[in-house]
Amino acid sequence: MPLPARSLARGLAALVLVALVLPTAAAQSETPAPTPPEACLSLETFPVPAGDAPHDVAPAADGEGIWYTAQGAGALGLLDPATGAVETVPLGAGSAPHGVIVGPDGAAWVTDGGLNAIARVDPETREVATWPLVGENANLNTAVFDPAGVLWFTGQNGVVGRLDPAIQPSGTPLEPGAAPRGQGPYGIAVTPEGEVWFASLAGSYLGRVVPGEGGAFTLEAIDPPTPGQGTRRVWADSAGALWTSQWNAGQVGRYDPLTGAWAEWRLPGDAPQAYAVYVDERDDIWLSDFGANALVRFDPDSEAFVSLPLPDGGARVRQIHGRPGEVWGAESGVDKLVVVRTECG
Repeated sequence: MPLPARSLARGLAALVLVALVLPTAAAQSETPAPTPPEACLSLETFPVPAGDAPHDVAPAADGEGIWYTAQGAGALGLLDPATGAVETVPLGAGSAPHGVIVGPDGAAWVTDGGLNAIARVDPETREVATWPLVGENANLNTAVFDPAGVLWFTGQNGVVGRLDPAIQPSGTPLEPGAAPRGQGPYGIAVTPEGEVWFASLAGSYLGRVVPGEGGAFTLEAIDPPTPGQGTRRVWADSAGALWTSQWNAGQVGRYDPLTGAWAEWRLPGDAPQAYAVYVDERDDIWLSDFGANALVRFDPDSEAFVSLPLPDGGARVRQIHGRPGEVWGAESGVDKLVVVRTECG
């Protein structure tokens, strides 16, 4: 089968920093073969303060810094990769932040399970604003903005909710909706068409938010083919397909909302545990594998995996995010952030 054009465009030869790529007969001929994409991958880690237990990461709007949730310190961290310097912003007494994303306003938005609140950190002043949830602690997880500027969030104790910053000023109590099958809502994503989807770890399903009038919404559960797979996180590709990490099954899943078709692939190794999933600008799929202590890239064109072992044992990368040419993760087990650079040169 001819190699897809997307794969051929991935680059020229580069120094291999994370894996040895053995030369083939074609590589030794007069006309060298294109360098395999894995030859362009390099990995680097950055320490953060001891005890931070970084959970999620998000590239800052300035194109340089990397936000991370310091779950163990009740703070939001900002890494400068150029210098390795870290700045921390305390989020308040009792804080235990889980997720962080960058909003359309350039601010860092945090789902804080300790505060049971959504927090916003101003990128210039570092001022912290919060929106508390009503009722019992939701065990807040992750969030995403839709194209209309509405923030959607999940809580593992069985909720999905929304916040419209345009009409709900800080301090406004938020009342989320009950999720199908109770506990489990975890990762959340938005498609290029603006549809919001979420993953339920305990419920083992992919969920869809069905919008209604005046901010109302309902929630729909869609079951993957593998029972009890433990769908943990979800990310959309450029065509609107949903890619999921299946924790219990050690698989990556793909769901096409247009056709309703599913596909699933087991990660390499004896006992994979797929925690995080992220789709990069090339539509390559990245996963963190607790079982192999590795980051894993899946090429949908060739259906091939490349596994990148992490240098520190028990790294526990719980979330992956990125920007063009860089794939970032938070190593909660060793108080470090990790980046895989994907471009040659």
